[in-house]
Amino acid sequence: MGKRYFCDYCDRSFQDNLHNRKKHLNGVQHLRAKRVWYDLFRDAAAILQEEQTKKPCRKFLQTGQCDFGSNCRFSHMTEQDLEKLSAQVQREKRLKELQREGADIPPGTIEDWLDKRAQRLSAAQSSSSLLEKPAPFQYPLGWPPVQELPPSLQAPPPGGWPVPPNLQWG
Repeated sequence: MGKRYFCDYCDRSFQDNLHNRKKHLNGVQHLRAKRVWYDLFRDAAAILQEEQTKKPCRKFLQTGQCDFGSNCRFSHMTEQDLEKLSAQVQREKRLKELQREGADIPPGTIEDWLDKRAQRLSAAQSSSSLLEKPAPFQYPLGWPPVQELPPSLQAPPPGGWPVPPNLQWG
């Protein structure tokens, strides 16, 4: 059967050879799926700036749908959506200013996680006879829901991945 290539962006596989891979990676479907994936992680300020420069999409405003979807060159955001996005940008700016001033960082940030990790490591080193149970895996704040992640980025199930019987140690 040969090797197969699985594309996490498109959630599909095909026979892996140079021609098929080049054809897929340069295809419209793959490029769109890749762009949608990276758009999930864009900064709110960049999204707001881009949406404010676009004109509203007439078709989307009239019917609630647009044939072009995410490829439309017009904005699909309503005034309320833009206001919510603007408020989010303002909250993020205030949080960054507070961090620069040295104010207490609210829980749930990366700094909070790093502090807890440093405390756990120092406690483990001071009492090496006591082994801590590792914390269960959690996705970072801001990541999309698990159902939207490609399979290669999803967390392993509790207890790890199942091992087929023919590969288990005897």
